[in-house]
Order: sequence, then C-alpha cells, then structure tokens
Amino acid sequence: MSLLSPGVTVVETPVQLRTPTGSLWRGLWRHREGRIGLLLGGVLLLVAAFGPLLTADPNATDYANQLQGPSGAHWLGTDRAGRDLVARTVAGAQASLGAALLVMAISTAVGLLVGVIAGSAGGAVDAVLTRITDILLGLPGLVMTLALVGLLGPGFVNLVLAMSISSWAGLARLARAVARSSGSRPDVLAARMAGAGRIRIAVGHVLPAAAGQVLVAATLGLGEIVLALGGLSFLGLGAQPPTAEWGNMLASARETLASAPHQLIGPGLGLVLTVLAATLVSDALRDVTDLGNRA
Repeated sequence: MSLLSPGVTVVETPVQLRTPTGSLWRGLWRHREGRIGLLLGGVLLLVAAFGPLLTADPNATDYANQLQGPSGAHWLGTDRAGRDLVARTVAGAQASLGAALLVMAISTAVGLLVGVIAGSAGGAVDAVLTRITDILLGLPGLVMTLALVGLLGPGFVNLVLAMSISSWAGLARLARAVARSSGSRPDVLAARMAGAGRIRIAVGHVLPAAAGQVLVAATLGLGEIVLALGGLSFLGLGAQPPTAEWGNMLASARETLASAPHQLIGPGLGLVLTVLAATLVSDALRDVTDLGNRA
C-alpha cells in the first residue's frame, strides 16, 4: 500500500492475515528475504541510534582538508567545508530514518484511530469521517505534501507533519473496513451479550484487531516514505544545513560533483540500503499475509 499516493485501492472488505499478528515476526524470520531485510534494517537502526556516539562531530569544519577523497583519516572523504563524511552519513541516518519512522508512526496512529472510530460509531460520524478520507485519497499525496510544506515553510518538523497529514487516509480506510466487519466476530458478540458498551468493545476488541493489519499495511509503504523524504530534502524542503540528512547531503554535493564524486557514497548508499531493507520486508509481508493480494 502506498502511503503517499492512492496507487493501491483499499477494499472495503478487511484483509485477513494468514498468520496471527503474534506469529507475524516468526513468519518474517523464516522467510529468506524477510530475514535479510530485518537484519539489514536492524543494522541501519543500530547505526542511526549509536553511530553518532562513535563518530566525530558531523558539523566540525576543517577548510584545510576540504573535498579530500577517502583516506585512513576520513574513510568517505570530506565535503567542501572539510567535514567528515562518515560522521555526517551516520548523523544523516539518524535524521532520515527517524523522520521516516516518525511519519509512519503518526500516519498509522491517526489512520487507526479515525478508521476505528468511523467503523465503530456508524451513522453521521462514519459518514463525515469517510467523506474526509475519500477526499484525501482522491488527492495526489506528493502534491499535497508539497502544498503543505509550501504553506508551513521548509524544515524537518514541517516536512514530517505534511507527509503525515497526506499519508493516513488509506490506513484509515483499512481500519474502518476491519471495524465494520468485527460485529460478527465471536469475541465481539460475547462482549455485547455481557453488556459491554460500544466504546469498550471498540477499544478492547476492534482496535487490537485493526492495529495488526494497519501496521502491516503501513510497513509496506516505508520504502516510499524514505525515498519521498530524501527527494523533498534534496529540494531543500526538509532539514536545513548544516544539519546532516541524506537528501540535503546529496543536494550539497551537486556543486562540486565533478571534482569530488565521493560525496555521494555515504548518503547514496544509505538510501539504497534503507529502501532495499524496506522492500525485502515488504515483499516478505506480502508472502506471509494476504494483504498484497487483496489490495
């Protein structure tokens, strides 16, 4: 499922997982591509979390050593300000991966909440929330993101907020479908017979059932989020210099690309490996669930 554009239609019938949510990780680990993707993603997350503690200051300038090629002192070389590109690539991993996971978390939470409320409440509440969701799904997500960033102004926080706003609608549609189909489930029927109210049923039964499927769907769009963040930062709409972020590192390297192409190695490799990990996990998820076949 694409989180940035309505490239995949979310059907009204909820998707059923072949394995319970608790067994999903085991299914991914047994899947060869899924295992590789999880390991690669885990390494990237470890680098983002702990790498800055082991590297130099990514913003420390040394104009006497600007645009130096890879060497023992600077494994990936330096940029035009003499800053170490290993340190900046590692710091960029923290910014880029952190932004992508934050967008995924916000859009998942909003989509899950809106969808469960709409599907559980029904009536006018469902009608209003569904119309809002349909309107957002009908708009190109990337164009909406660009418009929101233009309105809010460039910057890391504004870009994350804009992408989150343009990404939750498809997940809300899926959560609503799960909520609407939950009325015939044995646990929900038992809760109604026991006198449980609508809110208690929604929170205790519908929300956990929808959460697993929405999270799977959100994970399928993680690679696209990473690419979109990098592309928009490349255009100057994300984190602003001197903050290290893979997209703006690639943009900064343009002016001296002919004489110092080594500047592309760190951020370019980071983006490629991140998208590769997300793609492998997404393909594995499609194999261990019915989500890709039903979307």
